[in-house]
Amino acid sequence: MKFRTKAIHLGNERDAQTGAVVPPIHVASTFVQHQAGEWREFDYSRSGNPTRKGLEETLAALEGGCGALAFASGMAATHAATMLLRSGDHILAGSDIYGGTYRLLHKIVNRAGIEVSLAPATDLTAFAQAIRPTTKLIWIESPGNPLMSITDIAAVAQLAQRHDCLLGVDNTFASPVLTRPLELGADIVMHSATKYLGGHSDVLGGALVVKDPELFKQLYFVQNATGGVLGPFDAFLVSRGLKTLAIRMLAQCETAQTLAEWLTNDPRVTRVLYPGLAQHPGHDIARRQMLGGFGAMLTFEVAGDYAQAKRVAESTKLFQLAVSLGAVESLIEQPASMSHASYDAAARAAFGITDGLIRLSIGLEDVEDLQADLDQALQA
Repeated sequence: MKFRTKAIHLGNERDAQTGAVVPPIHVASTFVQHQAGEWREFDYSRSGNPTRKGLEETLAALEGGCGALAFASGMAATHAATMLLRSGDHILAGSDIYGGTYRLLHKIVNRAGIEVSLAPATDLTAFAQAIRPTTKLIWIESPGNPLMSITDIAAVAQLAQRHDCLLGVDNTFASPVLTRPLELGADIVMHSATKYLGGHSDVLGGALVVKDPELFKQLYFVQNATGGVLGPFDAFLVSRGLKTLAIRMLAQCETAQTLAEWLTNDPRVTRVLYPGLAQHPGHDIARRQMLGGFGAMLTFEVAGDYAQAKRVAESTKLFQLAVSLGAVESLIEQPASMSHASYDAAARAAFGITDGLIRLSIGLEDVEDLQADLDQALQA
């Protein structure tokens, strides 16, 4: 099956009892067993739920994995991956990562005696030098958040294998429509299902997808033991979102490309960060690694200070001022004060998250309307 067919049919088999083309939502918290101590497929919804299982089957098929696990949020999924480690281990993460991931690694995971450091994943030499003998997990994003950096996933996967490390890739921005990290050598793929997978700003969820059955068993044990699972109604909403994911993503990519090219020629903008632009330093890697488009996220910097960028972000009418991303409506935010405020100020400065940056999540509105909205906001 091709991608769009998988998204609609796998994990969404018609109901055998009624013939319903949409599988029923199973809200039961517990399931009757035939005999004491002899477990059927489902026993308790933390351990497994039919609705969640359907979503997980779809996600595994779309990412090319052996199995998937659906979590209550993207952060719950990321945290589960870090729970594979022990005190004394080290996590190396890219420097262009989501603010919530930075906070989790530096202010929660480190409490367990796990060391964390960041390095630019786009510079393979510097990144390799940051690997320690105790490094057990490498964590990257491509495109990165919020600087839209492009990391060569296949090259980092080879690096991780040489050092006997697991490679985890946050694939939220690209989605499996554009990039499938497991096919490039990654061990774990993470999604904030809240974003493109759900696609409508009405669900909170996360997912891990893996290609190795033994690793899947380890992560399942962590999920079942800690309990951060996705509920059945949310699983249904993400499953429904997946059915239109490819069409939404490709349309949003097209609009993002047009807006990025327009902003590049605007004198009120000092730089535009979008991998679809030929001058983007990761453009050639993105062309090789991303399929059918360069994503629907773009960042630009205004010719001004913190207050002027804040004013632009607050002046749009169609672009709504909000964190999150990946839905049908377009969103705008200022990373320094919103999505990446959890970074220490010195870390923001060190990693190039300037006060003048503005991040856009491009939705499904008409491109001319979005362009006009940005034009009037920049004028303000």
